[in-house]
Amino acid sequence: MKWSNETLEPWVAKEAERDAESGGKREVKRAERRGTGTARKSRRRLARELALQGLYQWCVAGGSAGTIEAQLRDTEEFPKTDEEYFSRLLHGVLTEAPELEKEIQPCLDRPFNELSPVEISILLLGTYELERHPEIPYRAVINEAVELAKAYGGTHGHKYVNGVLDKLAAKLRAVEIRAKL
Repeated sequence: MKWSNETLEPWVAKEAERDAESGGKREVKRAERRGTGTARKSRRRLARELALQGLYQWCVAGGSAGTIEAQLRDTEEFPKTDEEYFSRLLHGVLTEAPELEKEIQPCLDRPFNELSPVEISILLLGTYELERHPEIPYRAVINEAVELAKAYGGTHGHKYVNGVLDKLAAKLRAVEIRAKL
């Protein structure tokens, strides 16, 4: 059967009606399934993305947390983020970077400094959240880090990030993991 505007119009109208009834939630879910990027991101996800940008900048060019934060606050996306969470992530990771690196290194198959700046930034961010934000389930922390790696990392970087953070979660969130079993 060949599709024409006449055969599609009733279906399109019905879908538009359902979307309107759901407040647009159906379209967001479809966009998430398609991976089109048109889905709205949560304020926390945007905060993580901006923190990742700041950490990447720090890895590549250095700089202080205050300077990096000031630059990121001037971006178009910043008002849409969870500003407090962004600030806690950026300052927390940069303050604790040496300790976080020591925590990460045993879970790696190569020296920490041989990782790409994107992988370093994501692993620091994920490790910080696993250590300092027990209110966020470990699976959510890992998932958010994997999504960042898919969006900004290398082709298979998300698999590496997933494996490393999974090992860290077993160590840092052992009680939570046992409770889930």
